[in-house]
Amino acid sequence: MTDDVELPPTKESAPRHLAPGEVGLVAPCDFVYAQPFTFKSGQILPGFTLRYETYGQLNATRDNVVVICHALSGDHHCAGWHSPDDRKPGWWNNLIGPGKAVDTGRFYVICANVLGGCQGSTGPSSLNPATGRPYGTQFPFVTIRDMVRAQKLLLDHLGVAKVHAIIGGSMGGMIALLSAIEFPGSTRRVLAMATTGRESAQAIAFNEVGRQAIMQDPAWNHGDYPKDGGPRVGLAIARMMAHITYVSDASMDRKFGRRKKDGANNDAYTFDVQFEVEGYLRHQGQSFINRFDANSYLYITRALDQFDLAHAYGSLEKAFAHVEGDALIVGFTSDWLFPPEQNRALALALMRAGKRASYAELSTDLGHDSFLLESEELYALVRGFLEREEPYEFDYSI
Repeated sequence: MTDDVELPPTKESAPRHLAPGEVGLVAPCDFVYAQPFTFKSGQILPGFTLRYETYGQLNATRDNVVVICHALSGDHHCAGWHSPDDRKPGWWNNLIGPGKAVDTGRFYVICANVLGGCQGSTGPSSLNPATGRPYGTQFPFVTIRDMVRAQKLLLDHLGVAKVHAIIGGSMGGMIALLSAIEFPGSTRRVLAMATTGRESAQAIAFNEVGRQAIMQDPAWNHGDYPKDGGPRVGLAIARMMAHITYVSDASMDRKFGRRKKDGANNDAYTFDVQFEVEGYLRHQGQSFINRFDANSYLYITRALDQFDLAHAYGSLEKAFAHVEGDALIVGFTSDWLFPPEQNRALALALMRAGKRASYAELSTDLGHDSFLLESEELYALVRGFLEREEPYEFDYSI
């Protein structure tokens, strides 16, 4: 057989982005807001950009929109493939696509990189038009509320007055909840997973250790560093430490145990990588520094720390007083970063405020990241919540 004979594609050789259930190749868009934007802090930007992606088709009545909100280390690329050569698809590709739990054959899905991010949206690494240099730590302090308001401006730009649902996990859950609070008439349903109404002291402490790893790296230089430089060691350590909080002891033990790396000398007294788990964490750190900005990490973790619905509104019940949409809160038994009781408290507060709310708790040993991983039980919950017809009788038992 000669090399120049072109064979028809087989099932095994078909491109992954063309497989059933895939949204295929996607490209990001930029929303440019060219007016002054005032942050909660009172600081002002002359304008901003949000990078976003969309999947599916917007219907004629513009009422089939599902907004996806990403977590701390996520971005706008939540489904599909940017090129056939991508090593992996968007971060929630297992949930979003034709026939999947968030069915792009039925819904028009929008996901934006948050204000303050570093994947195309305006953030600390963006150029300050007044100086021609990156903002660095001159960027305004950003809050979850600022992210929500910027995202609402994007929806207004797209002509979306009311979304069918807004969905998010972890920080994305905070954004989803606050969107339903701040813009109640614009949100029919809110689905928040593995999230909280405010971070615990322990969660704040983990964030502070990460920030200190970055700021104590001499290459941070008070936030003033070149695009291809900066506190790479500090950011990698911050990511390594944070990643430990996203998984569980059981999942780490199952995946790595105390297995040594190939070629490791059991009797060697060295600080080189010996255990597989050490190599895994170092890989997590190194891959993170190639796609994330250290200053964005500082800003977004501080936004997480400052998020406190009860303090901002007087109580959780008062925070949810004007919510109009139905709500589903999902907790995971092995999540020790935002444990089930914190998620359950949100659902109970919604119910006490007289809202149509429900709570589901999934038994898993995968830790905080359970909402990102494959789970037929989770898929069924999401699909049922999105596709059920009105009216709906909620199960208020917790």
